[in-house]
Amino acid sequence: MRAIGPGRRDNPAVNPRSKPATRPLSEDDIERLQAMLDAVPAPLDPLDASMLDGFLCGVLLQPQPPAPDRWLRYATDSEGRALPAAFDAKPLHALVLRRHAELAAAIGARQWFDPWVFELDEPDPPSGAAEEDFDEADANPASQAVYPWVAGFALAMLHFPALMALDAGAITAPLALLYRHLQADDLEDADELLAEIETLEPPQDLPEAVEELVRATLLLADVSHPLPGRTPRPRRPTRSARR
Repeated sequence: MRAIGPGRRDNPAVNPRSKPATRPLSEDDIERLQAMLDAVPAPLDPLDASMLDGFLCGVLLQPQPPAPDRWLRYATDSEGRALPAAFDAKPLHALVLRRHAELAAAIGARQWFDPWVFELDEPDPPSGAAEEDFDEADANPASQAVYPWVAGFALAMLHFPALMALDAGAITAPLALLYRHLQADDLEDADELLAEIETLEPPQDLPEAVEELVRATLLLADVSHPLPGRTPRPRRPTRSARR
């Protein structure tokens, strides 16, 4: 897998000249973090690096972001189960907290950040199945690549749902940019969100999909953590509207 770098930044939610306020983790750091996550013993179910990144953004977007002692356990198990006493999680937690601080600085200043999204090996074409058995996210390589990040974000919403209780009119459009990469079956009882997703075309390529992760995150931050003098304006990209 290869990490995707900065995408296009010509959108109303991202400052194209902004730079990260905190030194980003290097590729070696990310690989080291992934190795530590892989070493978490069964039956625990640790997040992978991309899913963890989306999870951290979901945590940071809460109206009152939870303290680390409430969310760190989900990095090493999606259900939040305790680590074995013999497992030394300090190096792993240190890297997670560094990324958390990096994302907090970027989101707080409405600056660009590079989501941890990785190019996937080209999948084998499905065999023995009808085209209608696959939804848009299955067929779109960009959606497949960003799916773990979005799944991590959705996991944060499951464990920390306060963001989802905010004004639906303000959060539905940016949430649709994220949740359109999930299976429709995962969005039961979300008719308004599904209707918004139906108005969107798939991203044209992976850089566009990555850009929209950042755009949606910053638009949601405008709702949950509004800046003085800044009015939340989650807008649907006109080029993506279905006709």
